Amino acid sequence: MQVVEIEGGWDFEHLQIAERPDPEPGPGEILLAMKAASINYRDFLMVRRGYGKYSGTLPLVPLSDGVGEVVAVGEGVTRFAPGDRVCPCFNQHWQNGPFRDEHWWGLLGGPLDGTLQQRMTVDEQTAVKAPSHMSDLEAATLPCAALTAWSALMDAGGLKPGHTVVTQGTGGVSLFALQIAVMSGARVIATTSSDEKAAKLEALGAAEVINYRETPDWGKAVLGLTDGLGADIVVEVGGAATIQQSIRAVRASGTISLIGNLGGSMAELNLPLVFMKCARMIGVAVGHRDAFETMTKAMSVGGLQPVVDDRVYGPDELVAALQSLPEGRHFGKVALDLSNWGSGA
Repeated sequence: MQVVEIEGGWDFEHLQIAERPDPEPGPGEILLAMKAASINYRDFLMVRRGYGKYSGTLPLVPLSDGVGEVVAVGEGVTRFAPGDRVCPCFNQHWQNGPFRDEHWWGLLGGPLDGTLQQRMTVDEQTAVKAPSHMSDLEAATLPCAALTAWSALMDAGGLKPGHTVVTQGTGGVSLFALQIAVMSGARVIATTSSDEKAAKLEALGAAEVINYRETPDWGKAVLGLTDGLGADIVVEVGGAATIQQSIRAVRASGTISLIGNLGGSMAELNLPLVFMKCARMIGVAVGHRDAFETMTKAMSVGGLQPVVDDRVYGPDELVAALQSLPEGRHFGKVALDLSNWGSGA
Protein backbone atom coordinates (compact mmCIF):
# COMPACT_ATOMS: atom_id res chain seq x y z
CA MET A 1 0.00 0.00 0.00
CA GLN A 2 1.00 3.65 -0.32
CA VAL A 3 1.44 6.16 2.49
CA VAL A 4 2.74 9.68 2.82
CA GLU A 5 5.55 9.84 5.36
CA ILE A 6 8.13 12.21 6.78
CA GLU A 7 11.48 10.51 6.26
CA GLY A 8 15.10 11.59 6.42
CA GLY A 9 14.53 14.84 8.31
CA TRP A 10 11.92 17.11 9.82
CA ASP A 11 10.76 19.55 7.14
CA PHE A 12 8.51 19.85 4.14
CA GLU A 13 11.10 18.62 1.65
CA HIS A 14 11.16 15.31 3.51
CA LEU A 15 7.48 14.53 2.85
CA GLN A 16 7.22 11.72 0.32
CA ILE A 17 4.94 8.98 -0.91
CA ALA A 18 6.26 5.56 0.07
CA GLU A 19 5.20 1.94 0.03
CA ARG A 20 4.60 -0.17 3.12
CA PRO A 21 3.33 -3.71 3.59
CA ASP A 22 -0.44 -4.10 3.66
CA PRO A 23 -1.57 -4.28 7.30
CA GLU A 24 -3.71 -7.07 8.71
CA PRO A 25 -6.05 -6.66 11.69
CA GLY A 26 -5.05 -8.48 14.84
CA PRO A 27 -7.38 -9.54 17.67
CA GLY A 28 -9.70 -6.65 18.58
CA GLU A 29 -8.57 -4.56 15.60
CA ILE A 30 -10.31 -3.24 12.49
CA LEU A 31 -8.74 -2.64 9.08
CA LEU A 32 -9.77 0.63 7.40
CA ALA A 33 -9.49 1.61 3.75
CA MET A 34 -9.01 5.33 4.21
CA LYS A 35 -11.37 7.51 2.16
CA ALA A 36 -10.52 11.06 3.20
CA ALA A 37 -8.39 13.06 5.63
CA SER A 38 -8.34 16.63 6.87
CA ILE A 39 -5.65 18.98 8.12
CA ASN A 40 -5.18 20.82 11.40
CA TYR A 41 -2.60 23.47 12.22
CA ARG A 42 -1.03 20.81 14.42
CA ASP A 43 -0.08 18.91 11.26
CA PHE A 44 1.69 21.96 9.83
CA LEU A 45 3.78 22.21 13.01
CA MET A 46 4.42 18.48 13.20
CA VAL A 47 6.31 18.37 9.88
CA ARG A 48 9.03 20.43 11.59
CA ARG A 49 8.92 18.43 14.84
CA GLY A 50 6.96 21.21 16.46
CA TYR A 51 5.88 19.04 19.38
CA GLY A 52 9.37 18.03 20.47
CA LYS A 53 9.59 14.54 21.96
CA TYR A 54 5.84 14.10 21.45
CA SER A 55 6.39 14.32 17.68
CA GLY A 56 7.63 10.73 17.63
CA THR A 57 10.35 9.28 15.43
CA LEU A 58 10.90 8.99 11.68
CA PRO A 59 9.58 7.69 9.42
CA LEU A 60 6.19 9.10 10.46
CA VAL A 61 2.85 9.12 8.64
CA PRO A 62 1.29 12.57 9.24
CA LEU A 63 -2.27 13.83 9.83
CA SER A 64 -4.58 13.26 12.77
CA ASP A 65 -8.01 13.25 11.11
CA GLY A 66 -9.62 10.88 8.67
CA VAL A 67 -12.41 8.48 7.82
CA GLY A 68 -12.27 5.01 6.35
CA GLU A 69 -14.39 2.00 5.48
CA VAL A 70 -14.01 -1.16 7.53
CA VAL A 71 -12.80 -3.84 5.11
CA ALA A 72 -11.81 -6.54 7.62
CA VAL A 73 -12.05 -7.19 11.36
CA GLY A 74 -9.87 -9.17 13.72
CA GLU A 75 -10.89 -11.87 16.13
CA GLY A 76 -13.31 -10.77 18.83
CA VAL A 77 -14.41 -7.47 17.23
CA THR A 78 -17.99 -6.55 18.14
CA ARG A 79 -18.24 -2.75 17.73
CA PHE A 80 -17.89 -2.69 13.93
CA ALA A 81 -18.49 -4.80 10.83
CA PRO A 82 -17.19 -4.64 7.25
CA GLY A 83 -18.84 -1.80 5.37
CA ASP A 84 -19.06 0.56 8.35
CA ARG A 85 -17.64 4.05 7.91
CA VAL A 86 -15.37 4.81 10.83
CA CYS A 87 -13.27 7.69 12.14
CA PRO A 88 -10.16 6.70 14.09
CA CYS A 89 -9.95 8.68 17.33
CA PHE A 90 -7.26 11.35 17.35
CA ASN A 91 -6.17 10.16 20.80
CA GLN A 92 -5.85 6.40 20.66
CA HIS A 93 -5.17 6.10 24.41
CA TRP A 94 -8.04 8.22 25.81
CA GLN A 95 -11.45 6.56 25.86
CA ASN A 96 -13.02 8.35 28.84
CA GLY A 97 -12.24 10.07 32.13
CA PRO A 98 -9.85 12.97 32.76
CA PHE A 99 -6.86 13.71 30.57
CA ARG A 100 -3.58 12.25 31.83
CA ASP A 101 0.05 12.84 30.87
CA GLU A 102 0.34 9.39 29.32
CA HIS A 103 -2.37 10.26 26.80
CA TRP A 104 0.15 12.46 24.96
CA TRP A 105 1.71 9.29 23.57
CA GLY A 106 -1.46 8.11 21.85
CA LEU A 107 -1.95 10.83 19.24
CA LEU A 108 -2.31 10.04 15.54
CA GLY A 109 0.01 11.93 13.22
CA GLY A 110 2.72 12.09 15.87
CA PRO A 111 3.93 10.26 17.82
CA LEU A 112 1.76 7.49 16.26
CA ASP A 113 1.46 7.07 12.50
CA GLY A 114 -1.48 9.10 11.22
CA THR A 115 -4.27 8.81 8.69
CA LEU A 116 -2.49 9.60 5.41
CA GLN A 117 -2.25 5.99 4.29
CA GLN A 118 -4.30 3.78 2.04
CA ARG A 119 -5.06 1.32 4.83
CA MET A 120 -4.59 1.41 8.57
CA THR A 121 -5.47 -0.72 11.56
CA VAL A 122 -6.78 0.58 14.89
CA ASP A 123 -8.18 -1.05 17.99
CA GLU A 124 -11.97 -1.21 17.76
CA GLN A 125 -12.17 0.65 21.08
CA THR A 126 -10.42 3.67 19.57
CA ALA A 127 -12.77 4.42 16.68
CA VAL A 128 -16.24 5.91 16.22
CA LYS A 129 -18.87 5.42 13.51
CA ALA A 130 -19.16 8.39 11.16
CA PRO A 131 -22.59 10.06 10.88
CA SER A 132 -24.42 8.60 7.90
CA HIS A 133 -25.61 12.00 6.61
CA MET A 134 -22.05 13.28 6.09
CA SER A 135 -19.85 12.80 3.05
CA ASP A 136 -16.38 11.26 3.44
CA LEU A 137 -14.75 14.70 3.28
CA GLU A 138 -17.12 16.03 5.94
CA ALA A 139 -16.71 13.06 8.27
CA ALA A 140 -12.92 13.29 7.97
CA THR A 141 -13.01 16.66 9.74
CA LEU A 142 -14.54 15.38 12.99
CA PRO A 143 -11.86 13.68 15.14
CA CYS A 144 -9.79 16.73 16.05
CA ALA A 145 -11.40 20.08 15.20
CA ALA A 146 -15.03 19.12 15.82
CA LEU A 147 -14.33 17.25 19.05
CA THR A 148 -12.17 20.13 20.29
CA ALA A 149 -15.04 22.54 19.73
CA TRP A 150 -17.50 20.14 21.39
CA SER A 151 -15.25 19.77 24.44
CA ALA A 152 -14.69 23.53 24.68
CA LEU A 153 -18.43 24.17 24.74
CA MET A 154 -19.94 21.16 26.47
CA ASP A 155 -17.31 19.78 28.83
CA ALA A 156 -15.35 22.93 29.66
CA GLY A 157 -18.08 25.52 29.19
CA GLY A 158 -21.24 23.70 30.25
CA LEU A 159 -23.12 25.06 27.25
CA LYS A 160 -26.88 25.49 27.67
CA PRO A 161 -29.62 26.87 25.44
CA GLY A 162 -29.71 30.64 25.71
CA HIS A 163 -26.02 31.01 26.45
CA THR A 164 -23.91 33.51 24.52
CA VAL A 165 -20.77 32.14 22.87
CA VAL A 166 -17.91 34.08 21.27
CA THR A 167 -15.95 32.43 18.46
CA GLN A 168 -12.81 33.74 16.78
CA GLY A 169 -12.15 33.62 13.06
CA THR A 170 -13.11 31.06 10.44
CA GLY A 171 -10.81 28.11 11.13
CA GLY A 172 -12.10 24.60 11.67
CA VAL A 173 -12.50 24.68 15.46
CA SER A 174 -14.16 28.10 15.40
CA LEU A 175 -16.67 27.13 12.72
CA PHE A 176 -17.54 23.90 14.50
CA ALA A 177 -17.98 25.86 17.74
CA LEU A 178 -20.36 28.22 15.95
CA GLN A 179 -22.37 25.37 14.43
CA ILE A 180 -22.53 23.31 17.61
CA ALA A 181 -23.55 26.34 19.67
CA VAL A 182 -26.30 27.30 17.22
CA MET A 183 -27.48 23.68 17.06
CA SER A 184 -27.68 23.72 20.87
CA GLY A 185 -29.81 26.86 21.04
CA ALA A 186 -27.06 29.34 21.94
CA ARG A 187 -26.43 32.82 20.58
CA VAL A 188 -23.08 33.24 18.79
CA ILE A 189 -21.05 36.41 18.44
CA ALA A 190 -18.26 35.74 15.95
CA THR A 191 -15.16 37.73 15.06
CA THR A 192 -13.51 37.83 11.66
CA SER A 193 -11.30 40.01 9.48
CA SER A 194 -13.46 40.64 6.41
CA ASP A 195 -17.01 41.44 5.38
CA GLU A 196 -16.98 38.50 2.97
CA LYS A 197 -16.26 36.04 5.78
CA ALA A 198 -18.73 37.86 8.02
CA ALA A 199 -21.52 37.10 5.56
CA LYS A 200 -20.58 33.40 5.59
CA LEU A 201 -20.57 33.35 9.39
CA GLU A 202 -24.01 34.91 9.47
CA ALA A 203 -25.21 32.30 7.00
CA LEU A 204 -24.05 29.61 9.44
CA GLY A 205 -26.12 31.18 12.20
CA ALA A 206 -23.97 33.81 13.90
CA ALA A 207 -26.28 36.38 15.51
CA GLU A 208 -23.64 39.14 15.32
CA VAL A 209 -20.24 39.39 13.66
CA ILE A 210 -17.48 41.80 14.70
CA ASN A 211 -14.78 42.76 12.21
CA TYR A 212 -11.72 42.83 14.47
CA ARG A 213 -9.70 44.86 11.97
CA GLU A 214 -12.28 47.64 12.15
CA THR A 215 -12.95 47.05 15.87
CA PRO A 216 -9.71 45.91 17.52
CA ASP A 217 -11.26 46.38 20.98
CA TRP A 218 -13.81 43.69 20.20
CA GLY A 219 -14.05 42.57 23.81
CA LYS A 220 -15.71 45.89 24.61
CA ALA A 221 -17.97 45.40 21.59
CA VAL A 222 -19.09 42.03 22.99
CA LEU A 223 -20.05 43.77 26.24
CA GLY A 224 -22.06 46.27 24.23
CA LEU A 225 -23.94 43.46 22.51
CA THR A 226 -24.76 41.72 25.79
CA ASP A 227 -26.07 44.63 27.90
CA GLY A 228 -22.68 44.91 29.59
CA LEU A 229 -22.75 41.32 30.87
CA GLY A 230 -20.37 39.53 28.50
CA ALA A 231 -20.37 36.05 27.00
CA ASP A 232 -20.91 32.81 28.87
CA ILE A 233 -18.19 31.06 26.86
CA VAL A 234 -15.32 32.40 24.76
CA VAL A 235 -13.64 29.86 22.47
CA GLU A 236 -10.08 31.18 22.49
CA VAL A 237 -7.88 30.17 19.54
CA GLY A 238 -5.68 33.25 19.05
CA GLY A 239 -3.49 33.00 22.13
CA ALA A 240 -1.39 36.03 22.97
CA ALA A 241 -2.97 38.17 20.26
CA THR A 242 -6.53 37.76 21.54
CA ILE A 243 -6.50 36.61 25.16
CA GLN A 244 -6.86 40.11 26.64
CA GLN A 245 -9.93 40.74 24.54
CA SER A 246 -11.34 37.35 25.53
CA ILE A 247 -10.91 38.20 29.22
CA ARG A 248 -12.74 41.46 28.64
CA ALA A 249 -15.51 39.73 26.68
CA VAL A 250 -16.29 36.94 29.15
CA ARG A 251 -19.04 37.44 31.73
CA ALA A 252 -18.82 37.00 35.48
CA SER A 253 -18.38 33.29 36.27
CA GLY A 254 -17.99 32.67 32.53
CA THR A 255 -15.49 30.35 30.83
CA ILE A 256 -12.63 30.96 28.43
CA SER A 257 -11.90 27.66 26.68
CA LEU A 258 -8.25 27.93 25.66
CA ILE A 259 -7.56 25.91 22.53
CA GLY A 260 -4.86 27.55 20.42
CA ASN A 261 -2.06 30.05 20.24
CA LEU A 262 -2.15 31.13 16.61
CA GLY A 263 -1.28 34.69 17.64
CA GLY A 264 1.58 33.82 19.97
CA SER A 265 2.32 31.75 23.08
CA MET A 266 3.43 34.34 25.66
CA ALA A 267 0.93 36.90 26.94
CA GLU A 268 0.57 39.43 29.74
CA LEU A 269 -2.72 39.03 31.55
CA ASN A 270 -4.87 41.55 33.39
CA LEU A 271 -5.19 39.27 36.41
CA PRO A 272 -7.53 41.48 38.46
CA LEU A 273 -10.03 41.35 35.61
CA VAL A 274 -9.92 37.55 35.79
CA PHE A 275 -10.47 37.17 39.53
CA MET A 276 -12.89 40.09 39.82
CA LYS A 277 -15.10 38.28 37.30
CA CYS A 278 -14.53 34.88 38.92
CA ALA A 279 -13.83 33.77 35.34
CA ARG A 280 -12.44 30.37 34.46
CA MET A 281 -9.74 29.73 31.87
CA ILE A 282 -9.41 26.07 30.99
CA GLY A 283 -7.20 24.28 28.48
CA VAL A 284 -8.84 21.92 26.00
CA ALA A 285 -6.92 18.96 24.57
CA VAL A 286 -9.44 17.71 21.98
CA GLY A 287 -11.45 15.04 23.86
CA HIS A 288 -11.96 11.34 24.53
CA ARG A 289 -13.78 8.62 22.61
CA ASP A 290 -16.96 8.68 24.69
CA ALA A 291 -17.34 12.42 24.05
CA PHE A 292 -16.72 11.78 20.34
CA GLU A 293 -19.58 9.28 20.25
CA THR A 294 -21.91 11.66 22.09
CA MET A 295 -21.00 14.42 19.64
CA THR A 296 -21.66 12.35 16.51
CA LYS A 297 -25.07 11.31 17.85
CA ALA A 298 -25.97 14.95 18.49
CA MET A 299 -24.77 15.94 15.03
CA SER A 300 -26.84 13.18 13.45
CA VAL A 301 -29.98 14.37 15.24
CA GLY A 302 -29.23 18.03 14.50
CA GLY A 303 -28.17 17.41 10.89
CA LEU A 304 -24.96 19.40 11.31
CA GLN A 305 -22.93 19.62 8.08
CA PRO A 306 -19.22 20.36 8.56
CA VAL A 307 -17.82 23.22 6.50
CA VAL A 308 -15.15 22.00 4.07
CA ASP A 309 -13.15 24.45 1.99
CA ASP A 310 -13.91 24.43 -1.73
CA ARG A 311 -10.30 23.54 -2.56
CA VAL A 312 -9.87 19.78 -2.03
CA TYR A 313 -6.41 18.22 -2.33
CA GLY A 314 -5.06 14.79 -3.22
CA PRO A 315 -2.50 12.85 -1.15
CA ASP A 316 0.29 13.95 -3.51
CA GLU A 317 -0.58 17.60 -2.77
CA LEU A 318 0.02 17.47 0.97
CA VAL A 319 2.72 20.14 1.00
CA ALA A 320 0.47 22.63 -0.78
CA ALA A 321 -2.42 21.75 1.53
CA LEU A 322 -0.34 22.22 4.68
CA GLN A 323 1.19 25.47 3.51
CA SER A 324 -2.25 26.88 2.72
CA LEU A 325 -3.13 26.96 6.43
CA PRO A 326 -1.05 29.93 7.59
CA GLU A 327 -2.09 31.88 4.49
CA GLY A 328 -5.63 31.90 5.88
CA ARG A 329 -7.48 32.06 2.56
CA HIS A 330 -9.52 28.93 3.24
CA PHE A 331 -12.96 28.88 4.84
CA GLY A 332 -13.61 25.80 6.94
CA LYS A 333 -11.58 22.63 6.96
CA VAL A 334 -8.87 21.82 4.40
CA ALA A 335 -9.48 18.24 3.29
CA LEU A 336 -7.80 15.57 1.17
CA ASP A 337 -9.54 13.04 -1.06
CA LEU A 338 -7.68 9.74 -0.64
CA SER A 339 -9.35 7.91 -3.51
CA ASN A 340 -6.38 8.52 -5.84
CA TRP A 341 -2.67 8.27 -5.12
CA GLY A 342 0.05 9.86 -7.27
CA SER A 343 3.82 9.68 -7.28
CA GLY A 344 4.80 12.85 -5.41
CA ALA A 345 3.97 14.55 -2.12
